[in-house]
Amino acid sequence: MRETSRERSEEEVLARIVRAFAGTRLRAQSVGLRSATGSRFLSLGMGDDAALISGAHGYEIVLTCDWFLEGTHFWRYKHPADAIGWKCLARAVSDIAAIGAAPRCFLLSLALPRELAGSWLDDFLGGLKRAAKRFDCLLAGGDTTERWEVLVNVTVVGEVRRGREVRRSGARPGDLIYVSGRLGEAELGLRLLRGRKRGLDMREPRLRKHLYPEPRLELGRWLSEKRVASAMMDLSDGLSSDLRRLCEASRVGAVIKSENLPSVRVTKLERKNGVDPLQLALHGGDDYELLFTVSKSKATRLPRSVGGVAITRIGEITRARDVLVVDDDGHSRVLKPRGWDPFRG
Repeated sequence: MRETSRERSEEEVLARIVRAFAGTRLRAQSVGLRSATGSRFLSLGMGDDAALISGAHGYEIVLTCDWFLEGTHFWRYKHPADAIGWKCLARAVSDIAAIGAAPRCFLLSLALPRELAGSWLDDFLGGLKRAAKRFDCLLAGGDTTERWEVLVNVTVVGEVRRGREVRRSGARPGDLIYVSGRLGEAELGLRLLRGRKRGLDMREPRLRKHLYPEPRLELGRWLSEKRVASAMMDLSDGLSSDLRRLCEASRVGAVIKSENLPSVRVTKLERKNGVDPLQLALHGGDDYELLFTVSKSKATRLPRSVGGVAITRIGEITRARDVLVVDDDGHSRVLKPRGWDPFRG
């Protein structure tokens, strides 16, 4: 519902943010944030010119940032404000999961129209706060300004035990390729929302992964701590694009089998209307699942699931630099990167 416009100040916007995170702010500034190692991490949070962090001995500091833009990543009049708040943090935290780290705190930079600085902002902050609690990640500060569209930038600070980080560049020929969860669910949810008609229930389960993605933090940390994964990244732009990036970083190729992909389930009517679950699994973005490789000698240590999230073997790393997909009929073809690319028409 569109809010009535009235004069608002930046101080009022900041006050709403402070009130929304009042409990976590008090914890951060009065006693400091204790990480999983028991060390003080965030020693000065919101309310000053900058935040102060103290990394634990034997740990590396991890930094990542992510844009979330109206008209590019979401639509103001289709996406609930609380979902925008949740997802702007979940997207950035997924990068932390992809290296096997744990998130600790984040910075929020927010631009929005003055007419949204009331109840819409409160709903946005409600979703953001729920995500912050879910991912155990404190708001440390940020910046606000007024603009005609909503622009969100989130910077997340995390930590990982030194030498346990999992990079994209560690895959070797013969390693097995795995993914978490089910692929193409977020893209299907986006299509449902894009074609939304009056009366669509926003609690529809098939919308959930698009609106409220869950970064795979537990799996990422398990793979890191157990030293199982040789390379890893998150699936934000689609398997066809992200697998190629992992292969380029590791200077290898890959072969995956389409029949092994944990594809999204679609209805008979959707299939009749041209919705192909294989294409969604290969090219659909926004799943925020983990793509990782494991040497054959360590593959026996990999369970079928971690934290209730299924793990599926989809292929193998090769010495050749091509990225191939083998279809159900046994024919192989080059897997072209057709995932999300903001600069591609």
